[in-house]
Amino acid sequence: MDIKSTSQSTFERPEDENLGLVANIAYGFQHVLTMYGGIIAVPLIVGQAAGLGPAEIGLLIAASLFIGGLATLLQTLGIPFFGCQLPLVQGVSFASVATIVAIVTSGGGLPSVFGAVIAASVLGLLITPIFSKIIKFFPPLVTGAVITTIGLTLMPVAARWAMGGNSKAPDFGSMANIGLAAFTLALVLLLSKLGNAAISRLSILLAMVIGTVAAWAVGMVDFSNVMTGPIFAFPTPFHFGAPTFELAAIISMFIVVLVILVETSADILAVGDIIDTKIDSKRLGDGLRADMVSSIVAPMFGSFTQSAFAQNVGLVAVTNVKSRFVVAAAGVILVVLGLMPLMGRVIATVPTAVLGGAGIVLFGTVAASGIRTLAQVSYTNNMNLIIVATSIGFGMLPIAAPAFYDQFPDWFATIFHSGISSTAIMAIALNLLFNHLKIGNSENQSVFAAGTEPRSVRQDVILDLTEGDYFSEGKLFDVDNNEVPIAPKESAH
Repeated sequence: MDIKSTSQSTFERPEDENLGLVANIAYGFQHVLTMYGGIIAVPLIVGQAAGLGPAEIGLLIAASLFIGGLATLLQTLGIPFFGCQLPLVQGVSFASVATIVAIVTSGGGLPSVFGAVIAASVLGLLITPIFSKIIKFFPPLVTGAVITTIGLTLMPVAARWAMGGNSKAPDFGSMANIGLAAFTLALVLLLSKLGNAAISRLSILLAMVIGTVAAWAVGMVDFSNVMTGPIFAFPTPFHFGAPTFELAAIISMFIVVLVILVETSADILAVGDIIDTKIDSKRLGDGLRADMVSSIVAPMFGSFTQSAFAQNVGLVAVTNVKSRFVVAAAGVILVVLGLMPLMGRVIATVPTAVLGGAGIVLFGTVAASGIRTLAQVSYTNNMNLIIVATSIGFGMLPIAAPAFYDQFPDWFATIFHSGISSTAIMAIALNLLFNHLKIGNSENQSVFAAGTEPRSVRQDVILDLTEGDYFSEGKLFDVDNNEVPIAPKESAH
């Protein structure tokens, strides 16, 4: 199959390139494998908290796959006013887990959760015009810090995956799991280096497949449950009961929705920067509205709040496959998985450690993309360096110390427990304070800025140099590689 990149001049927007059916399915399947563990984690956790049996938890998982696929199709293909038409995979947002579990365990049950998600998402839909206007407050200084933080906040996820995923399992952190993750990581790097363009782009998928086969060969994969359960199943609307609307639950969930709006805005801007396409307020608003509409519909089928998956932003950066039709194919695959639990059980056999090995590359690439964006920022005679440092440091607090905000009010902890939201809020606030509200700014910037002043060379020194001169290992050479003596500096009298 010919999947060579077409030059951007052929397409007005790089994301509009269509690689063909076979390539779309192959790359789309790679996206599904990358986010599968994340999308089933939320219904699994919520189902266990609600005391559901394996069969009903399976229904929650199927509903999440089904809705995630529909939401991905809406986001990537788009209709008027809904969908940013970018290569973004949608799925159940992990930001809502703590709030959902709190509602379930406080006696509200799943109907109260579903009602809170619907009501809060309606409110979120109403305020998307406000959020879509904040794009002017996202210069490279802010987006670079946020993208870097997205990658860094995902690294603990990759580490847990590499250790086995389940901290209560007896083999969590075993050399077998970590060795399998290392083997998968080595495969990704090897296929990226030695393969042709097609193999390099599919390096994540191929490494996962080979890693799973290797795990099966040593007895770390069990296929015995693949045929257990139905082959086809359609998510039943309101299977867990009609939604109920409780004010306290709605308020708590609305705070989560605000976090999701911030994170999705960051993901949209991040993927736009990675694929080098224009993101304006209209496009951002369309993407946020797709998020909210998907979140409104999701509870009707037994799923929860929807948002863009940051780990798939990393996959776009690694493979350089910018086509939104690839991710649309991933959406179709997710819908099929939601309708065919059999296929979901097959993918579920991929060991978590294999995902961890690939995740190190994926999430690290997101951070590297953020650093690349930050390299575009001017740090001369301004406070940009301290803005970046403080924003990323602030975002790392809940990652370095997960219990950091445990003593804070619930609404505050919900917002700032997300490193992505923390960085975005801090970067926007500091950028406004130092670069827009300039009243009180010192003419001589602080030591943080002073340390970034560019080097300079006196003009008389330049006049002594000739074309081809170069400096190496403390010595000056001319174009013919002859050493040029350097006269000692005259002492002042």
